[in-house]
Amino acid sequence: MSFGGFVSARQIAVIGTGYVGLTAGACLASLGHGVACIDIDPVKIARLSRGEVPILEPGLPELVSAGLATGRLRFFVGAGKFFRGAGGATDVVFLCLPTPQRTDGSADLSAVEAVVGEIRDLLPRGCVVVNKSTVPVGTSERVAHLLGRDDIEVVSNPEFLREGSAVHDFLNPDRIVVGSASPHAAERVAELYARLRTPTLFTNAASAEVIKYTANGFLAMKLSYVNAIAELCEQVGADVTDVAEGVGLDRRIGPSFLRPGPGWGGSCLPKDTHALLELADTTGVGLPLIRATIDINLRQRERVVRNVEAALGRALAGARIGLLGLTFKAGTDDLRDSPALAVAQLLAAEGADLVAYDPGVVDKVPGMEAALRVLDDPYAVARNAAVLVLLTDWPEFRALDWHRVRGELDGDIVVDTRNHLDPEVLRRAGLGWHGVGRSATGPERRG
Repeated sequence: MSFGGFVSARQIAVIGTGYVGLTAGACLASLGHGVACIDIDPVKIARLSRGEVPILEPGLPELVSAGLATGRLRFFVGAGKFFRGAGGATDVVFLCLPTPQRTDGSADLSAVEAVVGEIRDLLPRGCVVVNKSTVPVGTSERVAHLLGRDDIEVVSNPEFLREGSAVHDFLNPDRIVVGSASPHAAERVAELYARLRTPTLFTNAASAEVIKYTANGFLAMKLSYVNAIAELCEQVGADVTDVAEGVGLDRRIGPSFLRPGPGWGGSCLPKDTHALLELADTTGVGLPLIRATIDINLRQRERVVRNVEAALGRALAGARIGLLGLTFKAGTDDLRDSPALAVAQLLAAEGADLVAYDPGVVDKVPGMEAALRVLDDPYAVARNAAVLVLLTDWPEFRALDWHRVRGELDGDIVVDTRNHLDPEVLRRAGLGWHGVGRSATGPERRG
């Protein structure tokens, strides 16, 4: 473990401009480095070069604009083209490429392997190649083999970014993890973050790769655990909010990831837990805790559907259900493995008529065009709905005029799968509130 001091700026190439690559590139430029962000999509690169950020991520547009203004951040089409031209002075190359989940749970490394094959003969002598995206154990060794160059070291430097707070997380990390067999290469990568003055853990590449999977697996376990406890609380009359607070005050446990909901999702936890399970299975270790974590998560989505059905008081077929939120979390426009969307799909499968509003979703949802209408007004979503279901905890939902919502609804029940709303506010508006792991409240009746 070390705390690095300030060092001079480096010339960095970041290949891939998704959440990880664009955030890493913009943040590294803000730390004083010269950064070239590279992608295969010319339209995307043209937009980014104009300062147009295509993803919803607080603080990222400002960092991109600042980087462009200073000249520290530039955008290029094609990794091979870049290294044949402007890339001769590159010190460090970050691979921030997609590693989607295959049907067997393993990670698909085809994008990584294709890029490495494209650039291996073009990289400047002595540069360091960094695996930044989440990759299976052994990927650094695999990349080194594919490069086939003794003058280039490969380092594992996993990201620990949360969508919706990725810029903050990058610039205020709990730790920097650097994995390599080469102390010199590891130090060169660690020096990139020196201005952050953050603890740095030096280890080997395999350990760095396992650290990322272990962290996400543990966070997923906490979420599944609190969802299972919420179900128990409903059966025994306990309040999961108080239970989670009491448990979270234990410094050995902490309060984070102890909020129940409709399940966990997003681009990381589902993919990483399945990859961890696949790794365990192939090595013969077995991780029943992770398998149970995944099973509980799937059951939680089904449990939400049953709670909506109970609130409706009849079968879901033909019932108009209003949905508040579709993204996997507030503050992002990401629908990948969204538990909200999974619940919507289950409701649609049972014949419910679905309308939805989400501040981050402005168009039709791919694959659900016929089953789900996305509106641009939360009050329109409530209009004539038998039940209103909150699935994503956007702050603006707490500020809705709930008396107006009550006037739009056919029914009088709100199912709050995030325990995000104030039950008393809804009760005073004449609405019943059904949360997760807490006692339901009925509407206030007058006259």
